[in-house]
Amino acid sequence: MSPDAPAPVIVAIDGPSGTGKSSTSRAVATKLGLSYLDTGAQYRAITWWMLTHGVDVEDAAAVAAVADRPEILSGTDPTDPTITVDGTDASGPIRTQEVTAAVSAVSAVPEVRARITELQRAIAAGAPTGIVVEGRDIGTTVLPDADLKIFLTASPEARAARRGGELKGNGDQAVDLDATREALLKRDAADAGRKTSPLKKADDAVEVDTTELTLEQVVECVVTLVEEKQQVR
Repeated sequence: MSPDAPAPVIVAIDGPSGTGKSSTSRAVATKLGLSYLDTGAQYRAITWWMLTHGVDVEDAAAVAAVADRPEILSGTDPTDPTITVDGTDASGPIRTQEVTAAVSAVSAVPEVRARITELQRAIAAGAPTGIVVEGRDIGTTVLPDADLKIFLTASPEARAARRGGELKGNGDQAVDLDATREALLKRDAADAGRKTSPLKKADDAVEVDTTELTLEQVVECVVTLVEEKQQVR
């Protein structure tokens, strides 16, 4: 790395679904030439593996017993993030409603979180120019020493509208926004209430309410914060 190049920086972006985490994180990483990791996709991937292998996802002991079996590989190019499970492209299958309905139960199992957290830390440590890692417990548990921690929030209505737009984009034309909103709030309660690594804002995180902001405005805000961190290091 040249003397003038910015030091590698680790950015943790947390928050509930529908706050713009993925879009923001990918855009920031692309703009700054950083790697990108979608940790939610990893939990979805192990959930998909459980479902396809006939594991009862409501049985924590059964899930824990096989948590170390699937091989999960995450590509960190923000313009084309990939995820494979046992060599199979899982980017499509992990976004199904079946996986969405089961991921909270699977991700609450301590053995699953330990396995995935280990993967996440290894990926972050190996990012040559730095990385943007998005999830729900990055700043509090996975990377508590991250250089910058962001916590994104938004109103339930805004989040439901965004999530509904994503579902339509995935081919689901019959999107019930009220049902989507209730599903998001139910997921919030599950994530915030789990014993292992619950969803919560880190004490030293910068909170950004995205309700009234465009994606471009949120990205600009985060990029500015990252650049400020890089300059003082």
